[in-house]
Amino acid sequence: MLELSDPARITAGIVLLTIVGIESGGLFMLKVLRGRVATTDLQKSFYRAGHAHAGVLVILGLLCVLLAEATNLTGFAHWLAATGVLCAAILMPAGFFFSAMGAGRTSPNRAVVLLPVGAVVLGAGVVTLAVGLLLT
Repeated sequence: MLELSDPARITAGIVLLTIVGIESGGLFMLKVLRGRVATTDLQKSFYRAGHAHAGVLVILGLLCVLLAEATNLTGFAHWLAATGVLCAAILMPAGFFFSAMGAGRTSPNRAVVLLPVGAVVLGAGVVTLAVGLLLT
């Protein structure tokens, strides 16, 4: 049986609860795609991308929480390996959603900066975890 540290167990439990939020975002996406919510092409694309990134990154993030427990990483490196992808799961969807908000928006606003920031955090998290797994 896999034994998780208390922080990993609590993090995984909280993250599993966020799936309900992602699920409700799916209902919003159905309204958008069925034309029940007035959106521009940019908004449709960005909302779809935000929803997809949230779902995929949360699942990958849960896996990273588990895999980080199998490393000898400590301190910030362990935190980054375990939760970097989960941080990206907040930053990247937020970049898609917030940068497309506003009636009739046809180009992203300044919140689009969250996308490359999230991509850097994602990369840092997975590389740290990979190195931790390879060196353990």
